[in-house]
Amino acid sequence: MAQISAKELAQEVDKYFEKTTSNTSPGSAIVVVKDGKVVLNKGYGLANLAHKTPITPHTVFDIASVSKQFAAFAISMLVEQKKIALNDDVRKYIPELANFGHTITINHLVHHTSGIRDWTSTLPLSGVQFDDVISFDQILRMAYNQKALNFVPGSEYSYTNTGYNLLVEVIQRVTKQPFRQWTDQNIFKPLGMTHTHFSDDYQEVIANKALSYKRHKSGKYQVRSNQLTALGSSSLHTTTTDMAKWLMNLDNPKVGGKAVVKRMFEPGKLNNGKKSSYAFGIDVGEAWGTKVAEHSGSWAAFDTYMIYFPEHQLSVAVFSNRYARSWRPAQKIAKWYIKGVKLNAKKIKTTKKSSKKAQKSISVSKEKLDQYVGIYRFGAGWYVTITREGDQLMTQATNEDKFPMTATAPGMFWIPAYRSSMDFKRDAKGKINRLIYRNKVRLKMKDIPPLTSKQMATLAGRYWSAELQTTYEVMVKEGKLYLSHLRNGQFELAQAWNDDFVNTQWYLNSVQFERDAQGNATGFKVTNHRARNQWFAKVK
Repeated sequence: MAQISAKELAQEVDKYFEKTTSNTSPGSAIVVVKDGKVVLNKGYGLANLAHKTPITPHTVFDIASVSKQFAAFAISMLVEQKKIALNDDVRKYIPELANFGHTITINHLVHHTSGIRDWTSTLPLSGVQFDDVISFDQILRMAYNQKALNFVPGSEYSYTNTGYNLLVEVIQRVTKQPFRQWTDQNIFKPLGMTHTHFSDDYQEVIANKALSYKRHKSGKYQVRSNQLTALGSSSLHTTTTDMAKWLMNLDNPKVGGKAVVKRMFEPGKLNNGKKSSYAFGIDVGEAWGTKVAEHSGSWAAFDTYMIYFPEHQLSVAVFSNRYARSWRPAQKIAKWYIKGVKLNAKKIKTTKKSSKKAQKSISVSKEKLDQYVGIYRFGAGWYVTITREGDQLMTQATNEDKFPMTATAPGMFWIPAYRSSMDFKRDAKGKINRLIYRNKVRLKMKDIPPLTSKQMATLAGRYWSAELQTTYEVMVKEGKLYLSHLRNGQFELAQAWNDDFVNTQWYLNSVQFERDAQGNATGFKVTNHRARNQWFAKVK
């Protein structure tokens, strides 16, 4: 490991932030802990633009999803105290949660393998905007109203904030204390984290609190509203000074004990025995030949990141009050310590023969290229369209740009933008009927005629989600199909395949209509990144 003086580190970090932050812009606070000591703790930029308040080591940030490790630590403490067990059925503590026909354990919630839908994907469907008031109780009500899971618990990994909110409710019911009070008494005060708390009141006046800002297209900064109290998944308010005390506790556990801290780094395991990279509120793995734990956070333009190398007793945390890629300086500092590469070192140009060889192209005639043209289904609402433009094949995924494809072998095409290849396969008659992308088979869709006005009319009407307590209207205007919502607005639906439609709104990525035996629409299912098959029944 490189030997770096505190003075040299400070000079390098100053140079880095001089390029990215000014004394009139939002900025960042950064802390570096090495061998149980704080070697750097400094602020750059402004915490409040209107009052020109500088960011310091005592500035309070909402650290967003970096909060999860604290909720997971609380769970680990209760496990060690034998007040709960990781294999306990969550409904033992929260009977309000629906019986999905599969047991969801505390372990599933910790490791994001529960199948519970994420509120950041479901609440927008109901018309909730992220700058609205979003309370912990509101999130719980939404969770209790869920009627189905994304998948069988333990069969997949899918990040869900809702799971960590449910963990907090378990903690509150087991300890019979508000989560904020319990964490204050059992974690923060014992560690001397006197400016840290989980926010249960978005209107609370907090000394030295930073506001978060997003740059408008005009170039001016705008304040982002933050009215969220998502205990456990987010909403921890802290400083880099306090965060250093937490990071030191990972090296030398004074609170919780060694067993509690050790459990924090245990990755989840799927039903098939495969391990995931997510442990107790942190991602674990390896970097630069050594073990690493990390987590990022993003909410209301707060952008946060922490990284920890247990074998080197090295940790870095960066909190920003604008979208600033906080992971970048943190990783650069860590790499300097571990690999000896300075933060501001110029990139060395290298030639990788293997990479060039992998991208070497072959010539393919236009007639043969046309065999690959078509639409391939990658998932619900996720289609890839292959087209030919002159001598060039192009690929375009749903709601994305077109990218060129390079033929590297018969049936094999390299896509530089994806850093991956598509391997096309033929059926028994020699026709292209599928492709393999990242080890998964994607089927080629047959050509379909566009919907007629009469067919569109059968889809028109009002659709109600009992789970989300909200209504969408499907309407036909000038030969096109539209989806309309009181708060979310009106969007055109583009036919992808039969009754499967897509549009430009991420939370409505896939809209799949279902029909009865007579061909009448009975409802539709919405699928997005973290919520699958959300049902809307046709009511009119």
